[in-house]
Amino acid sequence: MRIGIDARFFGSIGKGLGRYTQKLIENLGKISAQGGPASGWDKENQYFIFLRKENWEEYQPSGKNFTKVLANIPWYGIREQLQLPGILKKHNLDLVHFPHFNVPISWKGKFVVTIHDLILFHYPTRRASTLSPLLYFIKKTAYKKIIKNAIQKAQKIIAVSKHTQKDIIEHFHVPEEKVFVTYEAVDIASTPAKDTARNILKKYGIIKPYILYVGNAYPHKNLERLVLVFREVARKHPHLHLVLVGKEDYFYKKLKKFVRDNWVKQIAFTDFVPDEDLGAVYREALLYVFPSLYEGFGLPPLEAMARNLPVVSSNASCLPEVLGNAACYFDPNALGEIAEAVEKVATDNELRKKLIAAGQEQIKKYSWEKMARETLEIYYDASQD
Repeated sequence: MRIGIDARFFGSIGKGLGRYTQKLIENLGKISAQGGPASGWDKENQYFIFLRKENWEEYQPSGKNFTKVLANIPWYGIREQLQLPGILKKHNLDLVHFPHFNVPISWKGKFVVTIHDLILFHYPTRRASTLSPLLYFIKKTAYKKIIKNAIQKAQKIIAVSKHTQKDIIEHFHVPEEKVFVTYEAVDIASTPAKDTARNILKKYGIIKPYILYVGNAYPHKNLERLVLVFREVARKHPHLHLVLVGKEDYFYKKLKKFVRDNWVKQIAFTDFVPDEDLGAVYREALLYVFPSLYEGFGLPPLEAMARNLPVVSSNASCLPEVLGNAACYFDPNALGEIAEAVEKVATDNELRKKLIAAGQEQIKKYSWEKMARETLEIYYDASQD
């Protein structure tokens, strides 16, 4: 088959979507290099990887059957709708994989789409946008139309959890056999020496012992409640600190103001922390807390488990499915319950050890190569439709 992959999100510029796209393509390369027929398909696939200028150098093809193609078109805009189909069409593709819902409405070829979540439908709030009310309404309406188009026209739909699969089926009334689940995975990264870690913490103004959150500050991440919970926990345990790691943007600035307005102290905002420093920030933490109201998969707490951190997590959406028995759960809407779970894990050494051990077992269930192999099976099924 001639398979196109819309990799404009590839790598660091695409954040979580970028990692998913990158790991998919890298592991398809590994599978291809291993040789031999897959799923009874005897011919070697040709992959066309569509990239932007920003990530063009970040991807280097792993084999002769992987070809880079420049598609320097921004996400979501009118150019995506008008110009991207023409670029794809030039390569006579049998199938295209769009790793996000932004499939051009005019695309007539066969395609597979990955839907990571339906947050826009569950939390359609202007608090999640910097746009004016009118522009936000227009944007929200356009997004919903594009998502609906992608789900209705796709040969196959990939969901990143059973929760998301169920969400798609119930919301869009598509047949169950059209929606497949392929779990994401987590990489096991090395951690720096203690002396190096001490210097890294000092660089970001981090004081031990601390509770850690890594991620963005969108409203559904529920960080305002976390701040209020920490204020109460810190009154009983004044030695504790809260560290929030995430690139400073409109939402983190709002959260900083919320912290000031509520007179909450001992919270450190680190701004963006590169991977070479992030390992130390994880390793030296007391626990990782994830208060999210909704997730499609929930990769951050798995990454914390991979770093030997005990996890305290919301019990919302897919999180119990993904994290299994390796987390201490709470109702993300109940301040008292969040505080109780955080305090329990922060003060119980034996419980922390049990959660760390359970986390190490839990992450073994997930593999990027397994995800890529399952995706390849979906390509073959879609090509027959």
